[in-house]
Amino acid sequence: MYDYLLSLLYDLDGVQQNPKYHPEGDALFHSLQAFEIARSNSLEPILWASALVHDVGKAVESHGHEHIGAEMLQGVLCEDIVWLVQHHLDLMTAPRRTRHRFAGDPRLPLLQKLRQFDVQGRDPNATTMSPEQALLLLKPFHSLIAA
Repeated sequence: MYDYLLSLLYDLDGVQQNPKYHPEGDALFHSLQAFEIARSNSLEPILWASALVHDVGKAVESHGHEHIGAEMLQGVLCEDIVWLVQHHLDLMTAPRRTRHRFAGDPRLPLLQKLRQFDVQGRDPNATTMSPEQALLLLKPFHSLIAA
């Protein structure tokens, strides 16, 4: 599982994003920033992991990457992380409908936080840890792994 996730992250290295929305550069740098922001602003490892892997689908295709990424993580990480990855753009594309659709769902507050971490992870001058270091920080949290 560790090697698979590491390969998914390294596949993001060099994947360029629209500089209008992502001045920080490639998708790996963005994902590592989102991870560090999540760790600094949340005590919930599920958010750390979701922030780290939210864009893994971009290595395949930018359009629809949230669904591609969720498929890539199915059976590897817990269902809540897969759900967060699958829906991480919903609050951007249809915020009112998303809040209505998932009202009462305990994952909605997590989705809202993930959206914040995603938006904040766009600093071209940020310093990040390596993908290996990030995954090692997640290793003790066995509940993040698919059952």
